Amino acid sequence: MIEIFTLCGFSLLAGFIDAVVGGGGLIQLPAMLIVLPHTAIAPILGTSKFVSISGTTIAVHQYAQQQKIEWGTTIPAMVTAFIFSFLGARTTNLLNPNLMRPVILVLLISVAIYTFNKKDFGLLQTSKLSRSQQWLYSVAIGCVVGFYDGFFGPGTGSFLIFAFVGIFGYSFLTSSASAKVINFSTNLAALLYFAFTNNVIYQIGIPMAICNILGAFCGTKLAISKGSQFVRKLFLVIVSLLILKLGYDTIYQ
Repeated sequence: MIEIFTLCGFSLLAGFIDAVVGGGGLIQLPAMLIVLPHTAIAPILGTSKFVSISGTTIAVHQYAQQQKIEWGTTIPAMVTAFIFSFLGARTTNLLNPNLMRPVILVLLISVAIYTFNKKDFGLLQTSKLSRSQQWLYSVAIGCVVGFYDGFFGPGTGSFLIFAFVGIFGYSFLTSSASAKVINFSTNLAALLYFAFTNNVIYQIGIPMAICNILGAFCGTKLAISKGSQFVRKLFLVIVSLLILKLGYDTIYQ
């Protein structure tokens, strides 16, 4: 029972963080690995996806009601991300995902430096691409980020937000909304696989999912009320934590 309460607390926090800037897995998955040390990795991953998609669903619904989502660029990325997330998951049987750590670490450091130095980055919405260019970039983002999420995963939400701000010129708040829609797609792809292979522990996942939903609801409300400046600051905090975690994993594992 203590384990359930502990995991629910972490799930609440993960749902809150994930709804704003992504990165909830940075909190939730390590907590599950620590609290459930004798559980196989596949059920932990499957249960984590079940919990995450619950909060993501609420976040998408809240954003859709209160914040404009650029569906023209989000839907193509969502569809291709779903497909390539499956492909990425299958590739883990052929390659070692840990080989990605140094590359992702360098990319995250570059993202953090660029965002920190460019003070107005993501604070104003200034799209300069034609409709056909937006569609092509959207498909490309879905392919790359979807494959990455299925193959490795950490920082997916942060990369999506950075891509939508940097490529499409969206604000951080609009980018966060689009990122949650695409995250829902990649989470669904993974969850379908884990559910069909009986790798979801529902007696743990359901109470965690309820807490994750509550956290996502609060996080979305706060993001919408505080605006892009708040999202930008939290984005930098989460990216910095990802850099520290991946740096530690790269050196000591």
